[in-house]
Amino acid sequence: MNRTIRAIIGAVCILVIAFSAISIFQNIGKLWKVDVTDQKLYTLSDGTKAILAKLHQKVLIKFYYAKTASLKGPDQIKFFNNYYEFVKSLLEEYVATAKGMVELQVIDPRPFSQDEVDALQFGLKRFSITEEESFFFGLVVRTPFGIEKSIPFFSPDRQNFVEYDISYLIDTAITRQKKKIGIMSSLSVMGQDISPYMAQMMRMQNQQPQPPWTFVEHLRKKYEVKSVATDVNEITDVDILLVIHPKELPEPALFAIDQFVVKGGRTIVCVDPHCREDKPDRMAMQMGRPPSQSSGLNVLLKNWGIEMPENTFAGDKNLMMPWRGGRNGRPEDLISFLNLTPAGKCFNTDNVITAQLNQVSVWFAGVLKEVVGSDEEESSIEIRRTPLFMTTNRGNSWKVSSPYELMMLNPKSLTDKFIDGDKPVSMGYLVTGRFKSSFPNGIEIEVESSEEGPSEEAKDPNDNKKTMRRITGLTEATEVCAVAVFSDVDFISDMLAYRDFFVFGKTPNGDNATLMLNTIDDFGGSSDLISIRSRGNFRRPFVVVDRIESEAKAETAKELLMIEVKIAGFNRELQSIIASAKEGEEEVVGSSILQKRRELELEIQRANREKRVIQMKRRQRIDSLGGKLQRANTLIAPAVILIIAVVVSIRRSIRKRHYISHTSDA
Repeated sequence: MNRTIRAIIGAVCILVIAFSAISIFQNIGKLWKVDVTDQKLYTLSDGTKAILAKLHQKVLIKFYYAKTASLKGPDQIKFFNNYYEFVKSLLEEYVATAKGMVELQVIDPRPFSQDEVDALQFGLKRFSITEEESFFFGLVVRTPFGIEKSIPFFSPDRQNFVEYDISYLIDTAITRQKKKIGIMSSLSVMGQDISPYMAQMMRMQNQQPQPPWTFVEHLRKKYEVKSVATDVNEITDVDILLVIHPKELPEPALFAIDQFVVKGGRTIVCVDPHCREDKPDRMAMQMGRPPSQSSGLNVLLKNWGIEMPENTFAGDKNLMMPWRGGRNGRPEDLISFLNLTPAGKCFNTDNVITAQLNQVSVWFAGVLKEVVGSDEEESSIEIRRTPLFMTTNRGNSWKVSSPYELMMLNPKSLTDKFIDGDKPVSMGYLVTGRFKSSFPNGIEIEVESSEEGPSEEAKDPNDNKKTMRRITGLTEATEVCAVAVFSDVDFISDMLAYRDFFVFGKTPNGDNATLMLNTIDDFGGSSDLISIRSRGNFRRPFVVVDRIESEAKAETAKELLMIEVKIAGFNRELQSIIASAKEGEEEVVGSSILQKRRELELEIQRANREKRVIQMKRRQRIDSLGGKLQRANTLIAPAVILIIAVVVSIRRSIRKRHYISHTSDA
């Protein structure tokens, strides 16, 4: 065999070995992935890992992405290619972590195929690109029991919460039982509960029973909703508890709420220092008793690490809304009628509950403050408190000395009392952790005596045969608890959360109802789902570019300002000349006014040219950074190879001289 054939065979063997090694390491390398991103974008949260570890049935994930169609679409469609690669990589992490309990199918639905028909049946959104091509970008989760959940479209504004959305689908798909929501309230949130006879009597008098609040009607479409009495000492058969305006609750009810939370029940608490929906008792007012429209739960809140001071309200002059109930019926800005928006950084964008809210209005919302008790400091229990919505940095709290100040509202007087602050005031909190009970020794309740009493003849008619009995419960939670606390009740009432249209009925007003529904949906999953974090900020700032832009703007700001002032002066002079000219004189050839006007117009054009030159120089400096980065990226690899080659050459030269010297000595 000659040398040529041996060389060809050797080259072929090397290629076979190389391709085999690449194929082997591609499969083995899936187990050796390293997430080098700064915010660990491709690493699953502990909550997702816990959800996948609990899977006892295989879950099928169908990931639909019209990759072929996206290549034919406009730039707006091609933008999703990178997003698709990210979601695909994240789903592959689900498959690897689930250890065979998750199966992934990546589907490119082609026109007129069964895949396209299935995508439409699953409710995925379809966007037409051409007459035949359509764009799909969604996901379907299917369980062996036929449960199907879908993400109709991966919207870019949900990219930070894509892991939460996928895990939510898996967690709710494997939970087949409908969630039960219990509502405990001192208000008629569930509507007026009357007998059929009373309902008939009211209809005869052209009266209607008070209906449930609209958000309750919306909850009934998705959950099983029941009422929880305010005098219970135990809460059972409820998955999520809503405590709305807990006004003067008895101790057994407080104990019941405490034990429900400690046992892992999800709880949403709405307290209020001045609830408009709580109409004051007129008889009590006539008897001289001050009206009470406030509710609080500080007995439990302090144990969870927060509190709401009495007669204290959140205010912000930047968020004030006009109130039409003022003097003479004219709308006046009210310091505690606030309109929260993303522009004021009023929502926590890192939490799935509030990340996408656009507008929430509150009425005399209280102030929630964080407090750390001695028990928490001494123990190793970690309680996490996450603010959900707040005022701007100019917000502050203000107080009233008496409830009578709020009976006849004077917006101007309340606004004059307010002083701007220097940090946000929180009105909503999500609290998670392992809580301790607020009643470690239990409580005493009255019960019917079971002992045999005296005979009927000897029985005391005033003796109702009541006796006290102590009941106890858990002193510390055994699993992670979750509580959401809002310092306003009116925000979910029909007054603020909905608008009444004659044709369409009640329609949502802003995102008030969405805030409550988001919280319930979040609590509807497992505790592992609540702990899933945001995927980080995908639109990371270019720090160096921003710094150079700010420096360039600072250097040219003075010159641009002088030119702007000069142009403004020329324009004022030009307008004054035109205004002072007599009718028809400004267009007369040879007129001094026309000549002066042309001179000013030339000066304005010259100043605008100077302005464009300065802006062009500023842009050139910024663009030069891109060239430097491109050259650096282009030259860095050849430079490294050249340095390695030089080092190897020098090393070989030294070894050669060393070998020659030893040979000559020998």
